Amino acid sequence: MPTPLSSAELAEAKWYCLRSRPKHEHIAAAHLRLCEEIEVFCPRVRIQRSTRRGLVWFIEALFPNYLFARFEMTRWHARVRSCQGVSGIVRFGDDVPDVPAQALDDLRTYMEDSELKTVSFSIAEGDDVEIVEGPFRGQNGVVKQLLPARERVKVLLEVLGGVTEVNLSLTSVFKEAAILV
Repeated sequence: MPTPLSSAELAEAKWYCLRSRPKHEHIAAAHLRLCEEIEVFCPRVRIQRSTRRGLVWFIEALFPNYLFARFEMTRWHARVRSCQGVSGIVRFGDDVPDVPAQALDDLRTYMEDSELKTVSFSIAEGDDVEIVEGPFRGQNGVVKQLLPARERVKVLLEVLGGVTEVNLSLTSVFKEAAILV
């Protein structure tokens, strides 16, 4: 086990983007956190998805297959690369770019100083929505009325040059403004 970092070595520690194995971001983060000298940030979102059982909550990485770690490259390179769940450090040829600390600060602000953010897609009358399943998939419309007791929504669609009211499942529409940037 390496000796603790001096203040000069701490100044050398930078943020790097790591690639993880598919769906192993949280596993890589957990194993990297076992080393006190490595700081890890693995932003994830909690979202609802439509399944056969109805709406179900899922937790997914904000950046699938990627996470961030702050460490001193020459000292921890081999340990980070061989950590369970990590498939490598993002590089461009021989160049391993560091991620600006300000970018991570901005991301933490967006995530409200947490690694897990719940994203809810509440829909109201007048909202612009995209239809994400069924025969009208890919079309955009405007919510005319919510029917919460039946988990349905009435959407106005432009079809063949005219406006048509369509009654859809609430899980079939996605609020356009709620898309993560």
